[in-house]
Amino acid sequence: MDSAISEHDERLPLAETATDGLKIVIVGGFGVGKTTMVRSVSEIRPLSTEETMTQAGVGVDSTRGVQGKTTTTVAFDFGRISLDEQLVLYLFGAPGQERFWFLWDSLFAGTLGAVVLVDARRLAESWYAIDRLEHHGTPFIVARNNFGPPKHSLDDVRAALDLSDEVPLVDCDARDRDSSKQVLISLVDHLYTLSTVREGASS
Repeated sequence: MDSAISEHDERLPLAETATDGLKIVIVGGFGVGKTTMVRSVSEIRPLSTEETMTQAGVGVDSTRGVQGKTTTTVAFDFGRISLDEQLVLYLFGAPGQERFWFLWDSLFAGTLGAVVLVDARRLAESWYAIDRLEHHGTPFIVARNNFGPPKHSLDDVRAALDLSDEVPLVDCDARDRDSSKQVLISLVDHLYTLSTVREGASS
């Protein structure tokens, strides 16, 4: 069993003090680490719809840069994390292959914010996720999942993705619980900032 999964308690009840729940979607290209992030940070054993990749996907799913990948998400991953005694995040990891993108619009329904997880070696595969979030008007941050020492600065990544200065861009290791948790905290902070700005503008 995956060591990250074995640390979770699938029977862990939701705290009685929990009062606020936020739906968060983690999106990005194929093989950038979305399932890994949900697994690493979830306080319950996550629901996963991973299936073994077969010959049927040859010529359909691009494995450029992830040739060693043997499984793929075919619907979504689901997990949960309590950031404090009141705030709970419900995490949905979206499938990365183009043939499953039609599921994204449904996953975005009711979402207050999103994390776009990117692999700096394959940034072009993140453009669709950013485009769809902007189309839906969904606030998001971008997290670079480091598969080894970074070869480019975050400013270089921001320029390559044509991100505005208002979109937070952070580094992370999706395999590490604390690192993944910091990404989610960055998103919540961003959502709070946007909410404060809107309230100030309307007053």
